[in-house]
Order: sequence, then structure tokens, then C-alpha cells
Amino acid sequence: MRKVLRISGILLGIIVLIILGAAFYIKTFLPNVGAAPDIKIVSTTEKIERGKYLANHVTVCMDCHSTRDWKMYAGPMMPDNLGKGGEEFNRTMGFPGVIYAANITPAGISSWTDGEIFRAITTGVRKNGKPIFPVMPHRNYGTLDPEDIEAIICYLRSLPPVENKVPESQYDFPMNFIVNTIPVKAVFSKRPDTSDVVAYGKYMVTAASCRDCHTPFEKGQFDTAFYFAGGRSFQLPVGLVTTANLTPDKETGTGTWNKEMFVNRFAAYRDSTYAHRPVDMSKEFTTMMPWYVYSGMTDYDLGAIYVYLQSLKPIKHAVVKFQPYTARK
Repeated sequence: MRKVLRISGILLGIIVLIILGAAFYIKTFLPNVGAAPDIKIVSTTEKIERGKYLANHVTVCMDCHSTRDWKMYAGPMMPDNLGKGGEEFNRTMGFPGVIYAANITPAGISSWTDGEIFRAITTGVRKNGKPIFPVMPHRNYGTLDPEDIEAIICYLRSLPPVENKVPESQYDFPMNFIVNTIPVKAVFSKRPDTSDVVAYGKYMVTAASCRDCHTPFEKGQFDTAFYFAGGRSFQLPVGLVTTANLTPDKETGTGTWNKEMFVNRFAAYRDSTYAHRPVDMSKEFTTMMPWYVYSGMTDYDLGAIYVYLQSLKPIKHAVVKFQPYTARK
């Protein structure tokens, strides 16, 4: 009996050592995506304008890194705070801890090299080597054209500096370990020619991270059987908001839509009186979807997104887009 207990104790000790060793490795040596590239980006007016378009209307960097006014429908950005960071993603919203968007104005990134910003956007690793939580879809950005990433960096450098010291994100266990394993090396692509509408639409969909919000997400994993079929839920004070099915299923998705209908759904939010209507988040339906941001895309780019989405396999997936908490009790 003593021999069995001794062997069991040894095995338990080995298991504990393995776990501790793995934890030490994850915390000490990960993330490991390589050093920041040694690059110096030459800024031009054209690059800044391209970066402004992407950051404000496609990759929507400004949406998360600015303060959103949740007194208005869909939470439009508040003026005079572009890129200052501090937006909080917390446990009540379904996140594993309290995550803060960084200050990406020159006040926050002036000490960063172009290569360090480039690595952060495309791999999710900060200047200090710490990981960025994938509420910023750095895996998507790491598949884009490097020229587009450089354009975004040029635009960020051109922003007015806004002094705002952002708290460090805090993760719950075991996410405080898991987050170190998430960043991966970038695998870049060339932006397709706009004449190849399906390929170009796919590129824009990737840049806009449509799939990330419009795919069910449970226990840290996307349900690959329902890519773009909607069903990811976000907790808001008034209730549970769930994303729509974007696949061309005629009963539950966008199969009955034409391109004009799709483009106009976004274009409507170019009218500020329509986009910025007040809501009471404690009583009224609102959405996480930043309509006012994506509405700034050109009609051609929105049309290309439509064409790509229509090329997908239709998936029948009925979604309840809004569920008031009072109705769930």
C-alpha cells in the first residue's frame, strides 16, 4: 500500500511539475511571433487618405479606440476623441476579464517604431511583448496587404495627440495564460484588383472582420459550420443582441436581397439625423453593429462585399436578433 502511495505521489509530483513548467513557458516565452520588423514608413498624402478610409470605415480601428456614445443608436463615436482609447470590454459584456482599447494617437504611440506598430496590428503583440486580446482581430489584419497596414500607420501618426493614460487589461484565469498563445505570425496577401469583384469583396470582408461577429462563438471557438450564418451574441444593458445571418439563404439569410438593397442598408446611416437618433440603453433596443462607421465605405466596396457574401454556401440558420432580458426571466 505504501509503495502504491509513493508511486502515486511521484506521478502527481511529475504532473504538477509539467503543469508548472508549461505555465512558466507560456508566461515567459509566449507570445513568440518574432521581432518587430525594422521598417521606416514614408508617409504621403495618398497613404494618409487610404489609412483614414480603412481605419474609420473598413478595419474600424477608430470605432474601438474611441469613446462611443451609447445614448445614441449603435453607439456612434463621440467627437474630439478619435483614437484616445480607454473603451472598456468587461465581464458584463461576456469578456473574460476587463480589456481596454489602447490610446493609438501619437500621445500613446509616439515612442513606438513603425515596425512595432506594424507587428501589433498584424500579430497582436505590443511593444513590450505582451499580447493583445483578439477583440482586435489582428489575425485578420495579418492576412491583408502590407501596404494597407502601412497606410493605417501613416494615418495614426497624423492624428491629433490626445493625452489619455489607459489602464492595463486584466484577464481572468485561465485566459491570463491562454491569451499568450493566441498571437501568430502574419501571412500577408496582395489586395486583389477591384475588377475581380468576388476576390476583392472577400478581401474587404476580411478587413472589416464581418465573419468574426457573424459567426457563433462559444468557449473561445468559432463554430466553423456556421461561418457568416449569424448567431454570435453580445450582452447589452437592455438585452441580448445577436448577429444576423449573412449567407444567401432565402429563408433566414440575405438570399432575397439584391445589391442595391444591401448597399442602401448601409447608406441610410450616412444621414446623421437617421444614424444618430437617441436611445435609452436601459429600455430600448440598440446594436453593437457600427452602422455609421461602415456606411462610410464606398458604394463599390459595399457592393463587392455583397457579391462575395452571395457567393457563399447558403446556411439555414434562423436568428433571434434581440431578446430583452425581461422576456428571458
